[in-house]
Amino acid sequence: MTEYEAVIGLETHIQLNTTTKIFCSCKADSWGEPPNTNICPVCSGLPGVLPVLNRHVVEKAVLLATAMHSEVREISHFDRKNYFYPDLPKGFQITQFDQPIGVGGYLDLPMPEGYTRRVGIEKMHMEEDAGKTKNERARRLIDFNRCGVPLVEMVTRPDLRTPEEAAEYLTRLRQLIRWLGISEGDMEKGHLRCDGNISIRVKGSEVLNTKTEIKNVNSIEAVRTALQTELERQIREVEAGNEIKPWTLDWDADKGELRKMRSKETEADYRYFREPDLLPVHLDEAWKAEILAGFPELPLARRERFTTDYQLPDYDAEVLTSERSLSDYFEAAVQAYGGDPKSVSNWLMNDVMRMLNESGKTADELQLTPVNLAEILKLVDANTINNATAKKLLKKVEESGTAPGKIVEAEGLAQVSDDSAIRAVCAEVIAENPGEVEAYRGGKQGLIGWFVGQVMRKMRGKAAPKLAREVLEELLGQ
Repeated sequence: MTEYEAVIGLETHIQLNTTTKIFCSCKADSWGEPPNTNICPVCSGLPGVLPVLNRHVVEKAVLLATAMHSEVREISHFDRKNYFYPDLPKGFQITQFDQPIGVGGYLDLPMPEGYTRRVGIEKMHMEEDAGKTKNERARRLIDFNRCGVPLVEMVTRPDLRTPEEAAEYLTRLRQLIRWLGISEGDMEKGHLRCDGNISIRVKGSEVLNTKTEIKNVNSIEAVRTALQTELERQIREVEAGNEIKPWTLDWDADKGELRKMRSKETEADYRYFREPDLLPVHLDEAWKAEILAGFPELPLARRERFTTDYQLPDYDAEVLTSERSLSDYFEAAVQAYGGDPKSVSNWLMNDVMRMLNESGKTADELQLTPVNLAEILKLVDANTINNATAKKLLKKVEESGTAPGKIVEAEGLAQVSDDSAIRAVCAEVIAENPGEVEAYRGGKQGLIGWFVGQVMRKMRGKAAPKLAREVLEELLGQ
């Protein structure tokens, strides 16, 4: 059988988290607000109005272009993209065409299979969003709230070869834009949207065949599924001797189906020309230096450093660099602790991340600071408290914001390591449970854990578990 491979390119629209829209002072994020309440004469396209460029949009676009290793243009221009659609009140979209803010670049994707796919970037440009159309009971409803929301559109080269690679690209891109603090990256709220272009060819060929475009995909998993569905359809069509038509396809997530929307447009259909109401964007060296003054270490570089500097396993490094705030928290805790970084990693990935998931907070919002966590680990290392008490102490510190040592002292949580005190309780547990004692001495050695648990319960979790086990084994062996 002929073996085919996919040729995939993605167009992503990233909503920037500025306070106001790109060309007016309306709020940029109106998620959940009533339709057509967050608009003004500028973003609703009334005659005679003039756009004014939001400086912060340029700054966030420069951060992204730099992170993607793109050439950041000193001079870029805005253009008009002309098309007629109900949710585009002006009849054109202000965007960038032939002289965008960023050109070229790449994003590396370390794949689970062990190889790295480098995805080239054609260009990235700033633009305004259109409104939203909703079909309801045979009526088409229009909401202009999104009109003028600032976007960066980024177009990849056709370098992706599988739907899994496309999903990984979106995962890494979402991680990056959140890391940079330029977007929330929430696909359900439209902060990150993706159109997929896909064609097939015989494996090993360099020919680019007719492609189709998939629109309206609102999750990473849906992108993977939609591309896989279209890949299989194109293979069936080619095997049947049919021609692939350059369609634009709509993804129905509820039914898991693709539907033809229209024939795919070309650039000529949009009749681009320079936007007459906006001056060129001049990004001089002083402004660029100001924007990049606090440019952070990027997630993949930090992941690599965590495996080398802290000797963390790849899995730990991947988890701890999933969010910048978590990564910063880990490093601060390691510095405050001064002990084994793997111990900090274990506590973070288990107990602290559980706390984050339950509360919906980010690591930098916790009252349990990195210094607090380090202090708790030091208390465990010194045998002042045991692990069970330490887990409870995490929650107590988070709820109160009080230093761990003060809570231990005030609530008498210090571990009991007095041999005589533990021995007395162990003897008491043995005396109260003759049946379990007989079973243990009859060969059920696993019951030792149960006995330790009884001692811990009687001593309200403050007994040193190792010492309790040693005393119990001694007494039960008599």
